Amino acid sequence: MKTFILTLFFFLAGFTAYSQQNDTLFIQANVQSGDTIIIKQLDEVEVFPKIRNRYQARRHSRLIRYVLKVYPYAQIAAKKMQEYEQILIDTPDPHQQRKIMKKMEKEIYAEWEGDLKDLTFMQGGILLKLIDRQSGESSYEIVKEFRGGFRAFFYQSFARIFGFNLKERYDPKGKDRDIEYIVSLIESNRL
Repeated sequence: MKTFILTLFFFLAGFTAYSQQNDTLFIQANVQSGDTIIIKQLDEVEVFPKIRNRYQARRHSRLIRYVLKVYPYAQIAAKKMQEYEQILIDTPDPHQQRKIMKKMEKEIYAEWEGDLKDLTFMQGGILLKLIDRQSGESSYEIVKEFRGGFRAFFYQSFARIFGFNLKERYDPKGKDRDIEYIVSLIESNRL
């Protein structure tokens, strides 16, 4: 029995000695007034208010549906604007530029008029904000740049009748933070 216990003791002693490892972990720290403070970069965390009732839940799910519907149009609009700006830069004659813009406007109407007419007022407002987000310019500035000041004034007046403002800028940290959050989910493939 003594040999069994001795064998068991040496076996366990050897096992515990084998399991001890000398791993070293280097951590950046700062010593202030005798206290050691660990310095570690944390991952970014997004914090949004909790949805408290069914009304807010419905409103939020409707906003998600609307942003999902109009976001592709905003991306297409941004790409088209870049193409058209390059074409206009390459054309120095203002008369020729107006002809090109009218032709492009007709092409856009022919291709997208049916889809864009089916949008609700809220979807249209979200689309205007997303176009501003993608291009960095308000809708009024875009119309004024491509079609002139009179047409921009006309569209602004028409939009004001329905409660929209083409001069209003996209505010990702303020009024439009919910839209920005949904777009960030779309862009990171989490939605």
